[in-house]
Amino acid sequence: MKNSAPSDTRRDTENLQKGFSLIELLIVVAIILIIAAIAIPSMLKSRMAANQAAAVSNIRTITSASVSYWVTYSNGYPPTLTALGGTNGAAATCISAILIDPVLATTSQKSGYQFAYSGQEGNVVTTSCASPGFNGYLVTAAPITAGLTGNLSFCTSEPGIIHYDPTGSTASNEAVCSVLPTLQ
Repeated sequence: MKNSAPSDTRRDTENLQKGFSLIELLIVVAIILIIAAIAIPSMLKSRMAANQAAAVSNIRTITSASVSYWVTYSNGYPPTLTALGGTNGAAATCISAILIDPVLATTSQKSGYQFAYSGQEGNVVTTSCASPGFNGYLVTAAPITAGLTGNLSFCTSEPGIIHYDPTGSTASNEAVCSVLPTLQ
């Protein structure tokens, strides 16, 4: 008869060596957590930088659309941000010019920023449009959640120079906007 004890011990040892030990699993989890702790802040900074760049781009778009509105409709700068929007496929009018993204025109929010448009320097006297435009305007963009969607707020008026506020505060009028630092 054969002695079966040595082969049973070998099989038991092989069965114990299948899989990972608790220590090995904890080390892998710790390494993953360390990598995540390094990567997540960088990802958030990248997202904020992208939101800020998108806000500047949207302000430039609104500025260009405002000038196009003035030239096209001879009604001054648009009376509202909504007047620059409109439904694609519909006829463009001075009330619905279809010059900017409809989402931006209707919700005034895009890419983590809240946009505001206000007419300045009095109304233009016109008979061609039901809503008279303005001789000047102020566009502002402020982060919806400061420190999360962006850190800087932006503003511009009819010269088209974009200014920023490092505190994230919204400029209340053209005079406040014009003394802020400009984008290079």
